[in-house]
Amino acid sequence: MKQIIQSYRNGKLILADLPAPTPRPGQVLVQSKVSLVSVGTEKYMLDLARKSLLGKALARPDWVRQVVDKVRSEGLIEAYRQALARLDTPVPLGYSVAGQIAGVGADVSAFRVGDRVACAGTGYASHAEYVTVPENLCVPVPERVEFDAAAFVALGAIAMHGLRMAEVQLGQRLAILGLGLLGQLIAQIAIAAGARVVGMDPDSTRCRLAEELGVDGTATSTLEFAALCARSSGGLGVDSVLISAHTESNEPVELAARVCRERGRTVAVGNVGMLIPRKPFFEKEISFVISRAWGPGAFDPQFEERNVKYPLPYVRWTARENMDEFLRLVAKRQVRLDRIVTHRFPIERALEAYDLVLGKTGEPFLGVLLTYPEQPDARPWVDIRPGRGVPTSALQKPKIGLSLIGGGLYARGTLLPAMKGLPGLVYRGVATLRGVSSGYVAEKFGFAYSTSDYRRVLEDTDTDLVMILTRHDSHARLVSEALNAGKHVFVEKPLVMNGNQLGEVLDAFNARGAPPRPVVMVGFNRRFSPVARWLKERFTCIAEPLTVHCSVNAGLVPPDHWVHDPEQGGGRIIGEVCHFIDLIQYLTGSVPVRVFAETLRSDRFQPSDNVVITLKMANGAIGSIIYAAGGDKRYPRERIEVIGGGAVGVVENFRAATFTRGGRTQRTRRWLGVDRGHRVGIGLLLDAIRTGGAAPVAFEEYVYTTLATFAAEESIRRAGPITVPSDFAGPPTSPVSGTDRRASADLFDGAR
Repeated sequence: MKQIIQSYRNGKLILADLPAPTPRPGQVLVQSKVSLVSVGTEKYMLDLARKSLLGKALARPDWVRQVVDKVRSEGLIEAYRQALARLDTPVPLGYSVAGQIAGVGADVSAFRVGDRVACAGTGYASHAEYVTVPENLCVPVPERVEFDAAAFVALGAIAMHGLRMAEVQLGQRLAILGLGLLGQLIAQIAIAAGARVVGMDPDSTRCRLAEELGVDGTATSTLEFAALCARSSGGLGVDSVLISAHTESNEPVELAARVCRERGRTVAVGNVGMLIPRKPFFEKEISFVISRAWGPGAFDPQFEERNVKYPLPYVRWTARENMDEFLRLVAKRQVRLDRIVTHRFPIERALEAYDLVLGKTGEPFLGVLLTYPEQPDARPWVDIRPGRGVPTSALQKPKIGLSLIGGGLYARGTLLPAMKGLPGLVYRGVATLRGVSSGYVAEKFGFAYSTSDYRRVLEDTDTDLVMILTRHDSHARLVSEALNAGKHVFVEKPLVMNGNQLGEVLDAFNARGAPPRPVVMVGFNRRFSPVARWLKERFTCIAEPLTVHCSVNAGLVPPDHWVHDPEQGGGRIIGEVCHFIDLIQYLTGSVPVRVFAETLRSDRFQPSDNVVITLKMANGAIGSIIYAAGGDKRYPRERIEVIGGGAVGVVENFRAATFTRGGRTQRTRRWLGVDRGHRVGIGLLLDAIRTGGAAPVAFEEYVYTTLATFAAEESIRRAGPITVPSDFAGPPTSPVSGTDRRASADLFDGAR
């Protein structure tokens, strides 16, 4: 299918050939008929992306602060790699589309295939021949509304919500600053609500159009507009001002204060300068509000991704209801859009539409629509370059076909760059639910094809190793399916999220029969860090049990992030602390048998943000973890201390390590910055696959790490130590036992 994407790194626009997306549960697959170019918002994004790195830094100082913090804690190279990965991320443009439902995901109840719908949502309702959109961001299109008009649904809902924020009532006087696309919609909806409207725009053509559509009066200069507002209000000032202009200037805010009445209301709907002059706002006691997109639910993951319904008595007008009401006004001809549409381009000529929006043609415009073919390419895969990506140095060695399921920032910014140059790999396929990320990763890193259907990867006979880099809730299912397909597996941590999932993975692992089984590696990379391995070697001569302490300055993760979601992420203990449980196993040479955990209770943090965990190991060693979110980001993230046998070892953020014994200190340092072991670990995995040797880490160790995270969660709930069940995991030196797994699974099934 065709889709418009943009790189934030260089501002380049691409009409890309991508796989048609696959809807997740709660989503619908929509065949686009018409989409609307938001000439204000999208032009701002285009202008920002086209700036130099210095220009981006000046425009977004918050980005600069994040990079500076990353440099101080992780080193220049790591910060540079992560920053470029973010800038290189392809951005789908557009957020307002109308079309016909071509498929529905699980749990969708309001729509069926063939329904006409209008959709909103950044990252969802994009300029593409097919889009996947959450049910809560779709509304049915009334019979009398054409797709051209329905494509305005997101902009219409934004206008609707802005007016609700202005608390416009019948007969009130309303002023609109900016009569572009959004301003014209606001004006018509306000008139339909019984308001008396005046407007201003430096473009006289837009002013005339607004008057023809019912606005009482317009002006093209600030002086004329101030006089107009005074006349229309009898010298009292207008009741409300809506700013729909897009400008870095502070002039619209200053003008709003000038024309607004005492105790009036100003609403910023557009992206404008925000240096609010205190004196006029104080003297008139004017309320100032920033309107957020299309209404309550916008940018709320629970509403957008989980389709949670807000309770009607408390939230009367959600984003979805604003969308629906806008289309009702269109159907009743109270909002006219035929005069607003100035240009229509087929998707094949979309780049011409953006030349228009960027002012390259010099032609005036307002409503710009993109149209789509009746029968677009619906294939869930795209062949990039078969055979591409085979290193010349690997031609004489056995090759391993590699495919990915998942292509997010971890894949793009960390794992794949770390694997660059590893010999003997043939890059096969990249599977993601949305074709944007799979197409980008496949093209950038040299994979043969991209797809939105992960089953194509599992059915690919030339794929030997599958890397599962998706959100946590899908790991167990995908690992099991990959093992059942006879693939070797790398899965980013955690392996699973609860006891039942662990039982399913064990069944799949054991079903492969006697060795050699497929090699499985979980992404516990820190044990492969060069400085951690260096320190481990120096403790090999010490026979007594060790004490290991891990301090993790984890940083705050927003409370609405998917990591905290009990169903998608499972919390930070299961999703992140597992790294350090595995590292303690590696450094002590043993597995945990008892776990005690306590968490910091605070309104500021989620329950798993701050936790202290103590581990008793089978060989008598003791491990402890302080995982805390309340620290300073500029302080190094991780510090590991190992003590025993008259020696002390320290790992400083996986950049440096020291070993002190007998009064003498040895040191090692990674001068190129942080190295958490990704490359070494993957290299060992490939060697094991190539030679048929033992896995770099015994599968039993992954089981114990997983059970220890469940035990930590259970310890917090029970406020006491929890024994790790060996009947579930089996002894660390024997094959994994399935005996009584289900009984143990019941104990930990709440740990999600």
